[in-house]
Amino acid sequence: MHYLMFYEFAPDYLERRAPLRREHLQLAWDAQARGEIMLAGALADPPDRGVLLFQCDSPEVPRRFAEADPYVKHGLVARYEIRPWTTVVGEQAFTPVRPEA
Repeated sequence: MHYLMFYEFAPDYLERRAPLRREHLQLAWDAQARGEIMLAGALADPPDRGVLLFQCDSPEVPRRFAEADPYVKHGLVARYEIRPWTTVVGEQAFTPVRPEA
C-alpha cells in the first residue's frame, strides 16, 4: 500500500532547520534503505510543506517516522497528515487499473 504524509511547516522552518537537518535526512535515508520511503522532499515556491511517499502495510510506519523526526519533535512541522493513496497507474501501482482493450 502507498501512503502520503504531508508536513505543514512552521513559518520559521527555513531559519530553524539547519541544526536538525542532518538528523532528519539520516532518518529519511534510513527509512528509504528499509524500503519504507520511496520519495520525500519539500515543496517549493513557497517552501511551506513537505510530502513523503511511503510504501508499507500500515499507516503506523509513517506515524512512527513522524514521531521520531527531529523536525516534528522540535516544532518545525506544525502538523502532519497521513493519507492512504490508491495508486492505479504506473509500474509500482498497488492496484493497477487498465482500460479494457
